[in-house]
Amino acid sequence: MASTHTQTTDGKTLRPSELEVNHNAVVPEGPMSPKSWKKVQVNGAPAPHRRATGGSLDMDDYFVGPRDMSRHSKWPFFMRMHGSVLPKMILPLLIVGGWSTLITCISEFKFELVVSNMLLTVLGFVVGLAISFRTSSAYERYTEGRKYWSQLTLVGQNLARTIWIHASERDGEPGKEDLLAKVSALSLIVAFASAVKHKLRYEPGIDYGDLRQRIEHLDTFAKAADEDIPKIRNYGKFKSIGEFLGVSFAESNPRKRIKGSKKPLGNLPLEILNHLAVYVQEINANGTLTNGLYHNQAITSVVQLNDALIGLERVLQTPLPIAYSIAISQITWVYVMLLPFQLWDDLRWVTIPGCIFAAYIILGIAAIGREIENPFGNDVNDLPLEAYCEELETDINTITSQPPPNPKEFMKTHLSMPLWPLSQTGFDGWMHRSKQDIRDALMTKTKADMVVRRSINPPRPSESEEKHHGVLQQDA
Repeated sequence: MASTHTQTTDGKTLRPSELEVNHNAVVPEGPMSPKSWKKVQVNGAPAPHRRATGGSLDMDDYFVGPRDMSRHSKWPFFMRMHGSVLPKMILPLLIVGGWSTLITCISEFKFELVVSNMLLTVLGFVVGLAISFRTSSAYERYTEGRKYWSQLTLVGQNLARTIWIHASERDGEPGKEDLLAKVSALSLIVAFASAVKHKLRYEPGIDYGDLRQRIEHLDTFAKAADEDIPKIRNYGKFKSIGEFLGVSFAESNPRKRIKGSKKPLGNLPLEILNHLAVYVQEINANGTLTNGLYHNQAITSVVQLNDALIGLERVLQTPLPIAYSIAISQITWVYVMLLPFQLWDDLRWVTIPGCIFAAYIILGIAAIGREIENPFGNDVNDLPLEAYCEELETDINTITSQPPPNPKEFMKTHLSMPLWPLSQTGFDGWMHRSKQDIRDALMTKTKADMVVRRSINPPRPSESEEKHHGVLQQDA
């Protein structure tokens, strides 16, 4: 195996910059890197990441999500289209515009259709209360989903660190087996996150680029039913446009593929946790993780991953009660349709643009509530679950990039300065001094920095500055 190494100042190898990897996939030419190896397609399955878009005018970049968190826009918010609900507001605004034009023309040329403005005041309060309730409940679900996914990331990192650092590796050939087993277990943590993502999006089976190769060796219900799950259909242009514009009749049932499966799909994330729990039990039995504290920590991490799974499912399967959704929709539409009757007497022809603008505000806020009510979908404003899974994978790759560090190597080096910034003397230098000298230096360091906390008592001007400020005031 030929490899080119990057050398540190002391001559030790830090990283291999080129690896020879043998697998059946098509590997790009040149050195492997975090960007090149992820382009590999396995069994024709595309990479799991969000498709990269080119120019700023790419339609997919504006209206297909979730939003790419790494992208930055310098446009003012009121001029941005990416993340706006405007495409789904086109048809409602056309309806409101046509309706307000009809009422205005009848009132101008036939007979006046006028309603007291008192109705506008009373209904406006009710509509504002209803929309506020809808938006707050939807945003609460959005934040709850983010909190549970943060918990999943935190626990995944802790479990990976516990396994990598505290599970030892035996000597000889068994040690190689222990190393590969640890890497396989950490890969299951990433697979768990990906499986949760697909479950929240009602995507059954294992035929996904970020999942199949990680769990195909496991005996799961999803694997057994994979061939019998209906494939994703490519719908026509009219249906795609209808979904793009938010037409309810064009929307497909997200559970359609799950209902069409002829075999039980099981619960893939839960089955992955079963395999992780069995691995933790195995490393405890073979003596590579004998410390009871770390064994308990690993088991607790598996339980916490299960807790995150249940919490995410609770957010997904507990939407706003349908009675509230229907009533809020009816109230807002009745209010918008009554606007021309109440505005014409004062605004005349300005009633038409006034109604359209008011409808955009009211119906737009309601549309935002509907969009973020399920934060795990593929809308622009949904949570970027792909990015979260990639971040967890990257973090675990960082953990496994080096063997567990030896404290003697990084603490006793000459570059370590324990009492910086008081002293730039290295670890070796302080080792030649007494223990009392070290304690005295620590006390000196504390006294030198001992000031009243700025958060409690902000810094005040000195006495000379106060006198100078008083003189200036007297002169003025």
